[in-house]
Amino acid sequence: RAREMQQQLPPYEVLPADVSMEELPRSTTVLVEEPPRPPRDHLVWSLFTTLYGNFCCLGLLAFVFSVKSRDRKVLGDYSGALSYGSTAKCLNITALVINIVIVVIVVTVVALVVSGVIRNMQPPPYGPT
Repeated sequence: RAREMQQQLPPYEVLPADVSMEELPRSTTVLVEEPPRPPRDHLVWSLFTTLYGNFCCLGLLAFVFSVKSRDRKVLGDYSGALSYGSTAKCLNITALVINIVIVVIVVTVVALVVSGVIRNMQPPPYGPT
């Protein structure tokens, strides 16, 4: 690997004795780093979860963590904002999954009642009718 790097480098040239380093043009390299992207706080998602799917107050809890994440982000504490934001995201996902399961169960029960599979949920009478 070291030989490959030596082959890629331009050949070394010795400066003539009559040329000094001060006479040569100088170059400056400036490296510009992009600032880190601020972490997401999931505030809008938490707001909708609070309004439309607040099962066991998970949406409200996600909203609180989202606001905390936004506060940390404004203060410049990106690690704290990332922590609060990921907690809000997990709470939003949990509330969403629970709400989807509830909707599927309700739709299934209503469909079974309408189709007549589930009647009065009473056992059939035994004996002469």
